[in-house]
Amino acid sequence: MSDSVDGSHAEFDDLNRRGHELVAVGQLEQAVAIFDEMLEWAQRRGASALLDLAICNRAAVMVQLGRGESEVARLRRILVRGADPVCCRLAAYHIARHYDLIGNHEKALFYARIARERAEQLGRKDWVASSHNLMGESLLAQSFIAEAAREFEAALGLMPEELSVWRACILNNLGYCQVLQGRFDEGYRLHYQSLAILRRFPAKRWLIPTHLDLCYAHLETGRYRQARRHGAAALRFAEQTRDSKSVKNALYLLGEAANLSGDV
Repeated sequence: MSDSVDGSHAEFDDLNRRGHELVAVGQLEQAVAIFDEMLEWAQRRGASALLDLAICNRAAVMVQLGRGESEVARLRRILVRGADPVCCRLAAYHIARHYDLIGNHEKALFYARIARERAEQLGRKDWVASSHNLMGESLLAQSFIAEAAREFEAALGLMPEELSVWRACILNNLGYCQVLQGRFDEGYRLHYQSLAILRRFPAKRWLIPTHLDLCYAHLETGRYRQARRHGAAALRFAEQTRDSKSVKNALYLLGEAANLSGDV
């Protein structure tokens, strides 16, 4: 998503800012409503560049909510048209994110690479970092663990040092790679760094992946009591946010923890 627009469009800029603030704290449904207002504002004025930005912002949240299928065609038109480099980068990134979430990881990797190239052309290190992270997630889903770890490391190297949800997510992703490679001490360190950052923010949906991955790490090292604690936290937050996929993952891991600890 973009951070700001031309100051001459004060109402549009205010909606843009408010929408991103809602996304940052995990209030995604409310953000969709704000970005709908942005879309209507740009449509009324026939501002094509601002319209593309509004489409990208709204699509980003819809993808995150698991409702991105209807957004892909509009995003692809922006990318093919190539009118604005910022919107092209956003379109490619959100298409990649959609394909990653629905399990088409080859397409996700293809579009994530386009997003990275556009971000490099724009000189936006934070956007290059997010593309590396998404590439890492796509590679990890295809079991290319070492390659994924390199992408996450590249993302961390480019990500600003301040504590943020996005930095915490990358730390968690890299920690998961370390656990899969049997480097448990390093994996735990990164997971708990991620958890400490995420607890600073009010939205609980960001905590779910880290709790799930800590549950898995504790299972792998025979710490079943800790595994159940993190699995239960993931399940609670997933139910609160109606994240059905994470609910299933949490239940599966909790079942494994009960089985392995002999609690039939």
